[in-house]
Amino acid sequence: MAIEEVKAYFRKLGMEEKVMEFAVSSATVELAAEAAGVIPGRIAKTLSFYGEEGAILVVTAGDAKVDSRKFKARFERKAKMVRAEDVEKLTGHAVGGVCPFAVPEDALVFLDLSLKRYDSVFPACGSANSAIELAPEELFRYAGALEWVDVCKEWEER
Repeated sequence: MAIEEVKAYFRKLGMEEKVMEFAVSSATVELAAEAAGVIPGRIAKTLSFYGEEGAILVVTAGDAKVDSRKFKARFERKAKMVRAEDVEKLTGHAVGGVCPFAVPEDALVFLDLSLKRYDSVFPACGSANSAIELAPEELFRYAGALEWVDVCKEWEER
């Protein structure tokens, strides 16, 4: 189960107790915001796109939308989201629990600038009812992100 792999990852960092498991679903931004008691923008959603060999995972603020033009300019490919039947194979997680932790080596993780306007954000932890609260810079480090990118629209900077 993916959440067990994520918990094991955070256990090695002495942070397993920070992983939250909710009694309700957190599979969508709206449900996750309700479960965590925060505004939707603070949910760090992980979107998966087809890359050259594996997935390109872009973690964005919950209220941001990927701008196809910006995505293509940054990644030199069309923003084609991973089909539901390929998600678990390419990300290591099932739909609703995709996160940037405990992912396959060929999955490339990027964080969108839309996250930086918050002191803390809530990415999933490998299941449709989990999250962890992290500062954006902690998320960058623990996700093994390659870089901050600007590929989103429809969010306002602080």
